[in-house]
Amino acid sequence: MTETRMQPNGNPFAGLGLSDPLLRAIREVGFEEPMPVQAEAIPIMLAGRDLIAQAHTGTGKTAAFALPILQRLEPDGTAPQALVLTPTRELAVQVAQTFHRLGKYLDTRVLAVYGGQPIERQLRALRHPVDVVVGTPGRVMDHLRRETLRLDQVRVVILDEADEMLNMGFIEDVEWILERTPRERQTGLFSATIPDRVAELARRYLRDPVRIAIEPERVTAPRTTQVFYEVAPRAKVEALARILDLETPASAIVFCRTKSGVDELAHALQALGYAAEAIHGDMSQVQRDRVMARFRSGQAELLIATDLAARGLDIPIVSHVINYDIPSDPESYVHRIGRTGRAGAPGVAITLVTPRERWMLRTIERAIGQRLQQRTTPTRQQIVQRQRELLGASLIEMIERNDLDWAMRLVDELAAYHDPAVIAAAAVKLLAQQRNLDPERAESLFEEETDQPEPGMTRLILNLGRRDGIRPMDVVGAIANEARIPGKRIGQIEIGERQTTVEIPEELTERVARALSRTRLRGKPVRVETTRTRPAVR
Repeated sequence: MTETRMQPNGNPFAGLGLSDPLLRAIREVGFEEPMPVQAEAIPIMLAGRDLIAQAHTGTGKTAAFALPILQRLEPDGTAPQALVLTPTRELAVQVAQTFHRLGKYLDTRVLAVYGGQPIERQLRALRHPVDVVVGTPGRVMDHLRRETLRLDQVRVVILDEADEMLNMGFIEDVEWILERTPRERQTGLFSATIPDRVAELARRYLRDPVRIAIEPERVTAPRTTQVFYEVAPRAKVEALARILDLETPASAIVFCRTKSGVDELAHALQALGYAAEAIHGDMSQVQRDRVMARFRSGQAELLIATDLAARGLDIPIVSHVINYDIPSDPESYVHRIGRTGRAGAPGVAITLVTPRERWMLRTIERAIGQRLQQRTTPTRQQIVQRQRELLGASLIEMIERNDLDWAMRLVDELAAYHDPAVIAAAAVKLLAQQRNLDPERAESLFEEETDQPEPGMTRLILNLGRRDGIRPMDVVGAIANEARIPGKRIGQIEIGERQTTVEIPEELTERVARALSRTRLRGKPVRVETTRTRPAVR
């Protein structure tokens, strides 16, 4: 195995041998100079060599393999010429979007295939010629078994975030896929770390690869309390509301990934009674100025924003920064949480992480050199207790000031008509309303469960999860084979550390539950529970 380590040379992209259509797209995307991993990897891949690149997320590695793949695509192909495997659907979508942007002037046909998206949509797309397929191992295997995806003309295979695919139990799946690609292919392996199992994979499937290692720039996080909550995607709004009620931030910025996400979250929080304002690039300057005026004056306690909208804003010190959507790279994370904990003031940075986003969290932790503290979503009882504590502390502080003469005179007057305890209770309730602290509201706010299955679907909870080696394909296979149900009727699957949830049509609940209870997954018996359902809209 050949190893090279070159220093970043700062050459512009034109010096890397890329075509004019690619250079034009690169200028429009905004790249000015190649990043180190791009400067090293692009010439190697353009030469047709296999490559092992040790590089973290956020170092520009996607463009490092996308650009040479785009350069070498044969025009008017009838089957996929390149396959990119990623550990998660979120990364698959990001990689596919990069191919679309950089291949804009080459009319490149790119398709992302991943679980959680209706397979019928992917089947329709695969009936037409596709140049590049980006997918998760499970869904790629599904298409190969259905014979809806051909790999016989694939000339380049990229394994992106190989160590994360190992951590998520996908290495055997990756090997199964590689065995079905042409032997005379070019293979690129990109990974933040090279554990033994990944190194073994490289020895088996790569031919005399060049190895490069890019040292990530150390990013430092400010001195602030950093925590994360792992939540299901459909429970994020509820989880955020509970966290807000527990933390009671004086002012906070909540970051979302997209402009539409900002609007949706702001409306959801406003409907729950929070003083939230949205700000993003589609708003006029007048609208943005009004929002910022309300936020600075305290009329709005929560500013819901995209990264782009928050840059350059004169935002005062905030007590909390909340990553409603986890950022895709460590630099963005540090930039966001730098909004709190300024000038020596204490700050809190909170990140909501879905199970599929744990790999992004680990990337951030490696880059900043510290682990985030994990907390569990607050219960209603915890919220009620916390708000009572805050009210009690406010009252004790007022009592210790010993400045109650006029208030005592008023109590004396009212005591002629009402019990002093009732007067005190009324005063406490007024204080709670003025400070937006209402234990009664906290106790009733989440009576309606928001994390429910889709209409007409039932959610089954299985007692096995990631720690048991469970993968989506295991669940689909067990249901399809044991209950005799087509895979396309199976809904959303979420695999947690200790349990798995799967949605199925309501009318098949008993049939699937019985079938699963009689089978074993990864050699372990299955216990099944059923959650509440909503009736289908008719």
